[in-house]
Amino acid sequence: MFHAAIVGTGNISHMHMEGLLTFSDRCKVVALCDIYPEKAKAMKEKYKLDCEIFDSYEKMLSSDIKIDTVHICTPPYVHAKIAIHAMNSGCNVVVEKPMATCLAECDAMLEAEERNHVVIACIAQNRFRNSIYKLKKVIDSKLAGKICCAHVNSYWWRGHSYYDLWWRGTWEKEGGGPTLNHAVHHIDMLNWMEGKLPEEVTAILTNVMHDNSEVEDLSLAALRYEDGSVACITSSVIHHGEEQGIELQCANAKISAPWDIKADITKTNGFPSEEGNQELINQIQELYNSIPDLKYEGHTGEIDNILTALENGNRPMITGLDGRKTVELITAVYKAGSLKQCVKLPLQKDDTYYTIEGIFKNAIRFYEKSTSVEDFTEDVITVGNYK
Repeated sequence: MFHAAIVGTGNISHMHMEGLLTFSDRCKVVALCDIYPEKAKAMKEKYKLDCEIFDSYEKMLSSDIKIDTVHICTPPYVHAKIAIHAMNSGCNVVVEKPMATCLAECDAMLEAEERNHVVIACIAQNRFRNSIYKLKKVIDSKLAGKICCAHVNSYWWRGHSYYDLWWRGTWEKEGGGPTLNHAVHHIDMLNWMEGKLPEEVTAILTNVMHDNSEVEDLSLAALRYEDGSVACITSSVIHHGEEQGIELQCANAKISAPWDIKADITKTNGFPSEEGNQELINQIQELYNSIPDLKYEGHTGEIDNILTALENGNRPMITGLDGRKTVELITAVYKAGSLKQCVKLPLQKDDTYYTIEGIFKNAIRFYEKSTSVEDFTEDVITVGNYK
């Protein structure tokens, strides 16, 4: 039986809680921590928990409560600080996206993991979404051929008041806009599908709808891989309908999530035939249909995977190294967009953008954040649309 604690009891923590409670025979929530302890108390009451409440993670970790795993659901700027303290206290860590706000923080977290012989897992719950999981299986089958061009649509919509929350919309607290905090899901997917990082990145950053935010609300990035293949990433909180997805134009076929398949076959003059490559379409569709659904999706699926890994002494599917790769690509997008130049990967430790101080120094501040509220009365959130 693993004993779990949650630090940060805002919106996304409820996804963790529901996952943990699904496996109540394998884990128990023993502590909740929030700088606003009344929020932690409300969560305790909502889920009828027998647990302790803390107003600081330092107090929680220095208490005599047995904690095996700490789930970090705070704003990004304190992810690294809390994770390292927890790992130095002998706890495993499950950290919400993004892993951290810069590569220096990621590397410090990985060093703490290795030094303390614990495990860090990074939340990227969309790998545990059937449409994404099955798309990856089809890619790995090689039936569609190599990926030639990927289109990643991280389309979200957030109203003007979204950035009124005290920690959002600032480089210091949020670490960036939708490129870091929303497209992180889709960038992890792309890295997973590709199995590698690109070798160069170009990007445009802008803010067209949220004048109460320093950070971008839209970015467009173009990536080039070593084999000449390319990818395009749109990271947005201005897209009505939130019609998200990933489209992979492969050598033999186009496959995507939401699931779709197209496969052309040539006429003698090089133009596509009307009927397409129906044989390959049928073959790929048969494979897709044969892949069983995941037993658990989203955060619950990932928490199941993490618990299984800890029980068996293995690594979870999404490790700290995976989280770092995602942060590295996001950092390259910010560097390319801020400096208006093509950025080469990997980023080195002497790169200005390796540290959060370097990112702050060069960040474009589109507007001054002029409004700040402690909390919202509504707590219903959206976590992605792949329909």
